Amino acid sequence: MSGLKKILGLLWMLLAPVIILFLFMQAIDKIAGAAEGIARTNTTLQWSIIILIFIPICAGLAIFGFYAWKGEYDHLPESSADLE
Repeated sequence: MSGLKKILGLLWMLLAPVIILFLFMQAIDKIAGAAEGIARTNTTLQWSIIILIFIPICAGLAIFGFYAWKGEYDHLPESSADLE
């Protein structure tokens, strides 16, 4: 199970920038395909909000993956007494 956590941690660290890159590519494609004027402005605003929301989510995914890869989750406490 520990090996699986490390492999998944590496996968999550690699997946985070790929997701952001994919979102930027989709945003560029959708904004370029929008009609001129208010439609393009609305599309730009929507994609800006989507990207700004997903950047911290992907950063958290990368941090979570880093800790999983380093083995921080190999032994999880089973009770409050294990925390002391």
